[in-house]
Amino acid sequence: MSEESYILEIATSDFETTRSAVEGGADRIELCANLGEGGTTASYGTIYQCRESFDVLLYPIIRPRGGDFLYTDAEYEIMLHDVKLCKQSGCDGIVIGLLNEDGTVDIKRTATLIDIAYPLGVTFHRAFDRCRDPFEAMEQLVQIGCERILTSGQQPTVNEGVDLIAALNKTADHRITIMPGSGVRQENIKTLAEKTGCIEFHSSLRGKTKSLMKFIHPAFEDSAESYMNNSIHPADVNALKKILNEL
Repeated sequence: MSEESYILEIATSDFETTRSAVEGGADRIELCANLGEGGTTASYGTIYQCRESFDVLLYPIIRPRGGDFLYTDAEYEIMLHDVKLCKQSGCDGIVIGLLNEDGTVDIKRTATLIDIAYPLGVTFHRAFDRCRDPFEAMEQLVQIGCERILTSGQQPTVNEGVDLIAALNKTADHRITIMPGSGVRQENIKTLAEKTGCIEFHSSLRGKTKSLMKFIHPAFEDSAESYMNNSIHPADVNALKKILNEL
């Protein structure tokens, strides 16, 4: 084990996948709904039940819809309400990401969300990867007190964006945490740690499991939506943790 304390964050999509991630040894949970859309805010009931059930760092994503990260005033009001609910529910942090139409970070509204969330930690998610200038965006997020940035190096996956991730982490110089995510797996996490110098990693480890339904309606027997559920295998989480612990 190195002197660094590595942290593994797992993105989950519901209560059951959160249970599996915690069982596998996740250090932190990014709690979402609709991971297929990049993650949207989980229901209050899901957030509440996860907080009550699991002794793990819990960071719900605050995102009222899928799609882009340019939000209307009404959508921003929804985000404000959700941040307050997360704070009242005893969550440890939130995950946000807001952009302006010109590709810059919406600093004013992001700063307000950070202030309202305090003392909760704040992660700026992969909206960052859609920014025009990642180094400018990083400096702005440092200035307004953001805790970390989740990034794939402005590429679809971390393997493609590893050089930018390394450069961002070097420039950050411990002022903000750079956390690689999108395509972090057993086969590349060791190399990512070595190449980037990062100590926090994000993975979803998304899988599917067959429904326990005994009656399968013949018209929908091939419907994954009807008879397949999201799943995470605890052993997969544990395998990532084991690799990090051995670095």
